Amino acid sequence: MPNYVDILEGAFVNLWAQAVTFLPKLLFAIIVFLLGLLVANLLETAVKKVIQVLKIDELVERLEVKEIFRRAGVRLNVAAFLGWIVKWFIIIVALIAAADALEWNQVTVFLTSVVSYIPNVLIAVIILLVGIILANFTQGVVKGALDAGRMQSSQFLAGLSRWAIIVFSFMAALVQLGIAGVLIQTLFTGFVAMLAIGGGLAFGLGGRDHAARALDQLSRDLTNRR
Repeated sequence: MPNYVDILEGAFVNLWAQAVTFLPKLLFAIIVFLLGLLVANLLETAVKKVIQVLKIDELVERLEVKEIFRRAGVRLNVAAFLGWIVKWFIIIVALIAAADALEWNQVTVFLTSVVSYIPNVLIAVIILLVGIILANFTQGVVKGALDAGRMQSSQFLAGLSRWAIIVFSFMAALVQLGIAGVLIQTLFTGFVAMLAIGGGLAFGLGGRDHAARALDQLSRDLTNRR
């Protein structure tokens, strides 16, 4: 008959040995994570102060970038956003170090993939911000040039150029994030086809008169510009 006392004793000895081996790893992982939290909060505060000293938020406000996000229901704060990114980057790095100390390989692989994705988020944000700034600048340049040429369609063409750049920037940001690249390409193709079909219908059906007037107005603007 098996000796149950010896079996239980062996089980408790193994359990104690595993606990003795695991507890130092757990203590080290907790220390690493707490230090990571401390460094993350310090760096978040430092990044916010640097952004405030450089007056990046005021520059973004003057470039009317915040107005675009405000219309979309988003309050853009560059200092808070960048500080938040840096904070969570350090926290995730600390979690990776803690998981690695505990030999949780699957957790380490997952968090590493998250960290490697963060630069894509930053690049996408930069693309979108640069696109909005370029769109506003292009709108002003196009409107000023067309107004100088006394073209009455200047407002429409300037707005069209602005929104074209914004849409392209938004699509480029989504592609950088790896979000439905094939779907975005399909939507863009469909959008262009929609404009082409809509223009054809405008010229061929009930919008013929309006299209003719628009072309006539554009022709007169070009003639006056010469």
